[in-house]
Amino acid sequence: MTADSPLPAGPASAAGRSRVTLQIIADHLSVSTATVSLALRDSPLVAEATRSRVREIAREMGYSYNRSAAALRTDRTNIIGVGFHDITNPYFAELLAAIEETTASFGRSILLGTYAEDLKRQERVLDSLAEYRPDGMILCPAGGSTAESLRRFVDAGVPIVQLSREIPGLGLDFVGADDRHGILQAMEHLIGLGHRRIAFLCANEGISTGRNRYHAYREGLAAHGLPIDTALIYFAYGTRENGLKGIQQVLDAAEPPTAAICMNDLAAFGAMLGLRHRGREAGVDFSIVGCDDVKEAAQWFPALTTIHNFQNQMGAKSAEFLLQRIADPSAPQKRLLLTPELVLRGTTCPPR
Repeated sequence: MTADSPLPAGPASAAGRSRVTLQIIADHLSVSTATVSLALRDSPLVAEATRSRVREIAREMGYSYNRSAAALRTDRTNIIGVGFHDITNPYFAELLAAIEETTASFGRSILLGTYAEDLKRQERVLDSLAEYRPDGMILCPAGGSTAESLRRFVDAGVPIVQLSREIPGLGLDFVGADDRHGILQAMEHLIGLGHRRIAFLCANEGISTGRNRYHAYREGLAAHGLPIDTALIYFAYGTRENGLKGIQQVLDAAEPPTAAICMNDLAAFGAMLGLRHRGREAGVDFSIVGCDDVKEAAQWFPALTTIHNFQNQMGAKSAEFLLQRIADPSAPQKRLLLTPELVLRGTTCPPR
C-alpha cells in the first residue's frame, strides 16, 4: 500500500470497529511507527512533508494523539469524554452529575467539553476531547448536527453513547426520554381543563428533542380536532430569554392563547416572567407547562407544572451503556427511552 492509496473502507456499523493505531497509520504510509509517532508530535527529526502527510492521514482515519504514555501501553485511559452543548441549563448539569457518580464508581474520570449550539465549536471541542484518547464518549450533539458530525469518531472505533438528543443513522447506543408521551400527557391535561388555544414556546426542529416535542404538540391538537395556529408557535432554542420573548409574541396574536407548553423548564421560567410583565400570573389567569422538571421547577412561586424526564436515571444509564460498550464493542446496539411523568403543581388552571 502506498502513501497515496485510498483509505480502507470502514465497516458498515459501529459494532466491531477497532481503534486506529500508530501501526495502522504506519502500514498505510509504508513508514515506521516511530516515524508516525514523531510526526504526530511535530518532531523536526521528520521532514515537514512527511509530517503533514502523517497528520492528514491520521485525521482522515479518525486517529487522535494519545497524551498518556500509560494509555499507549494499555490502550485504556480510564477517562470518559462528555460533550454537551450547554451546562448552564440545570437539566444538563443534573445529567452530568449522574454520569460522574456512575463512572466514578467504576474508577473512571470525566473530561467535559461544551460547545453551545455551534457546530464549528463542537468539532473543535470533540477533537480536543479525542486527543486525550478517552475510553469512550457520551455526547449530546449541538443543534443542526448530522451523522457526518460524528462519523469519523465512529469510524475510528470510539465507543459513543448519545444522550437526550439523537442523530439517527450511526448505529450508536442512545438513552433519552419518550418526548412524545410526555407532551401528549401535557396536552391532555390542558385540554381537560378546557383550554383550546394552546401555544408552543421554543419549538425547534433542528434537534431531536425539539422535533419530537413539537410534533407531539401538533398531534395532541389534531387528536381533539383543534386547529394549528402558527401565530401561537414561537420557534427558538429553549432559553429563559426566548421563553420571555415567546410569551410576549403569542399574547399579541389576534386570538391569544390561554395556555402554553414550553420546550423546557428554562423557557417556562422565562414565560412566567413575561406574563408578569403583562400583569398576569401563571396558574391564575394563564397556564404554563414546562418540560424536564429540573430541581428549580419546584422552588418557583407558583411551582411549575412540568414533565419529569428522569434525568438522574438517564445520566446513570448512559454511563452504564458506555461502560458496557467499552467492554464489548460488538454487542448489539442499545436504545432506551424512559417514560416521562406529568407533575402537576401550581402553574395550570382552567381558562378565564
